Amino acid sequence: MLDLTRLQALRAVQTFGTVTAAAGALHITPSAVSQHIAKLERETRAALVEKDGRRLRLTEAGRVLAEHAGRVLAAVDEAEAALAAHQETVSGRLSVSSFPTACRGLLPHALRRLAADHPALEPTLLETDREASFAGILRGIVDVALIDEWLEIPVTYPPGVASLELGLDVGDLILPVGHPLAHEPGPVTLDEVREERWIGSTPGTVCHEWLLRMLPGLRPAILVNEFETQLTFVAEGLGVAFIPRLARTALPPGVVARPVAPEAARRVSVAWRAAAATRPAIGATVAALQEAWALRPEPDNRPEWAPGREAIQVV
Repeated sequence: MLDLTRLQALRAVQTFGTVTAAAGALHITPSAVSQHIAKLERETRAALVEKDGRRLRLTEAGRVLAEHAGRVLAAVDEAEAALAAHQETVSGRLSVSSFPTACRGLLPHALRRLAADHPALEPTLLETDREASFAGILRGIVDVALIDEWLEIPVTYPPGVASLELGLDVGDLILPVGHPLAHEPGPVTLDEVREERWIGSTPGTVCHEWLLRMLPGLRPAILVNEFETQLTFVAEGLGVAFIPRLARTALPPGVVARPVAPEAARRVSVAWRAAAATRPAIGATVAALQEAWALRPEPDNRPEWAPGREAIQVV
């Protein structure tokens, strides 16, 4: 009988393209992936991979087996989900991963709802980025993931991953209250703020990529990932920032939020393994996240005037 772990390694190579990428997704070493495939070749008495320069690629036999492996692994997921569906209560362990702002904006309500409605469920939460969430889902160590994507940078979901859109998280331009554009009527256009001193997220993050896509060639003067810190810098008149509404509820003294034109937003979705869709814990978690999204507080965009802040100008 073929070993499921070895089939998973072969499938990961097909999905991610290289042994190194497959190893990263499975959280094992490239050497371990190669060993799994070598043992699988001995079991099947077939060459499953071949060298392509410094890389490996699947042979025709390897592609055939990898496609079947995908169906086998999906069937295992379906069997586990079907077994869980026979339970009268939503119980067991459930792992959730999420991007940072959803951890603060959605997960507290969702986890509280799950604890109240399903006390036998044991959820865990990991704050991580989108690619790590996808890898966790494919490996089977993440059950439900919150995924964000800027509309200008669409995401391709890996095969076997199902998703449901929760909604759009709109972003606002954050200005010091003394900025000339802080109280002008109507939205601010990007051309009006292109030459401002910008505060942004660090390179490699989704928000950094989005800002550079929106304003090509921009070089933010201050790079910090925590949105609360960005708000603090803006309040001190050190620059302007773009912050999604899910990342904030109230504004600190000395700043004002302005809409931009065209409106900028990111899509927030919840994802899970398609084969595990019938698992009751998955459905309960998705429902709790939908409720958290519907009940999330609307941010206060009104400026809070603080003594001594009125004359602050961005330089």
